[in-house]
Amino acid sequence: LSRAKDLKTRLGVLLHKPELGHKIGSSSRLQLGSRRRDSSREVLEWRESFDQLLKSKSGVNAFHTFLKTEFSEENLDFWLACEDFKKTRSKTKLASKANRIFEEFVQNEAPREVNIDHETREITRKNLSGATSACFNEAQAKTRTLMEKDSYPRFLKSASYQDMTRQAASRGTSKRSHT
Repeated sequence: LSRAKDLKTRLGVLLHKPELGHKIGSSSRLQLGSRRRDSSREVLEWRESFDQLLKSKSGVNAFHTFLKTEFSEENLDFWLACEDFKKTRSKTKLASKANRIFEEFVQNEAPREVNIDHETREITRKNLSGATSACFNEAQAKTRTLMEKDSYPRFLKSASYQDMTRQAASRGTSKRSHT
């Protein structure tokens, strides 16, 4: 599995090389939804804060598409799984969902392991014994911070998001000139 992570890192580095990144980025342009006016405003709001992006379903989808190009979509998938987990009311479902999330994202060498420190991983492991809706809070917060400080700024600078903001801005300008 460490070879897979090494390959993932190497491919991620290649994506950030301008001469290679342009080709990769242009083939995976993000598309706006059909609700033109609302979408335009929403797209521009995503740059205001990471919270604004996470509040928007189309923002989450666009960010997820971007993370796939960086081979790091597991961070957002984990965050979303935790958000869904917190809504679980049944104690039995809570325990089974907690174990599934832990096995998929948190445990060492998990298939979609998120990048958290050993201490957070151990705290989360201990939290599983009495699974409550808060048992992933620390791991989720660390993953969110990582996305906000690392991936989110790159998303805002990406060719895909820049295209989306240009389209949104031009729609806003053309609407104002016709009214």
